[in-house]
Amino acid sequence: MKAGIIGAGMVGSAAAYALALRGGASEVVLVDRNAALARAQAEDIAHAVPFAHPCQIHAGDYDALAGAAVVILAAGVAQKPGESRLSLLARNAQVFAEVIGAVRDAAPDALLLVATNPVDVMTDVARRVSGLPAARVIGSGTILDSARFRALLGDHLGIAAQSVHAYVLGEHGDSEVLGWSSARAGAVPLAGFADQMGAPLIADMRARIDDAVRRAAYRIIEGKGATWYGIGAGLARIVQAIRDDQRAVLSVSATTPEIQGVADVALSLPRVIGRAGVIATLLPDLDADEATALRASAELLAETAAQLR
Repeated sequence: MKAGIIGAGMVGSAAAYALALRGGASEVVLVDRNAALARAQAEDIAHAVPFAHPCQIHAGDYDALAGAAVVILAAGVAQKPGESRLSLLARNAQVFAEVIGAVRDAAPDALLLVATNPVDVMTDVARRVSGLPAARVIGSGTILDSARFRALLGDHLGIAAQSVHAYVLGEHGDSEVLGWSSARAGAVPLAGFADQMGAPLIADMRARIDDAVRRAAYRIIEGKGATWYGIGAGLARIVQAIRDDQRAVLSVSATTPEIQGVADVALSLPRVIGRAGVIATLLPDLDADEATALRASAELLAETAAQLR
């Protein structure tokens, strides 16, 4: 399967590298307004291919996207000093309008996979600009937050993160909601599993895990300026689910007709992902506090998207 990536910066190049290492695509095309950067990233990643899976990695213009089944949107502009969040959003929306038009001309059948932050609002923008059905415009959403949640729970319980089934819902941002009520380890509810392992999830431990998930990006940005490896791997995972029609359940963002009384909002929920994009959307069990928090997150996103429109 052929995949395109718009934006050859750290996130776009990390996604391309992860795709090459995972064997997630047979061909990857990097497109960037800085053509020299795209060529350099493609050449560097191509030199890793002999150590991984067969994959053609190259740079090109938009016409090189012809035949792509999925295109990752990792392009955007940086915030100017003193610029408001809404002003930044408006400028990124203009970038998307130009980029998506060119992508749709070159690869009209491609699914769009949005990585640009704030990813939920930009997913809404991409759907509206592209005119595609909501099922074919997917944001990376909380796939990385959920991975962080599982990793921290696995460390506490002394088990592999892959054996933890837990999701972060709502916004990829400060209002996100950790789904403690629906979390499982193996097939056992999380609290019961923790007690059996002699590692009870007391309130203090839950608070520490919540803070570690919620503040992870801030700590990484403070240390090295940006995050890219985790989201690059998350994007590659979504592409692989699409390529193989895996029907995998992943916490990704997409426009949702209604959630907790809020209509037409892009946010993350567990969704079944396959070749057609979002095949089904699931709502985990929520306690009263989680339901209230999810509604607040949805309202925040809906309000921001409405202001931008």
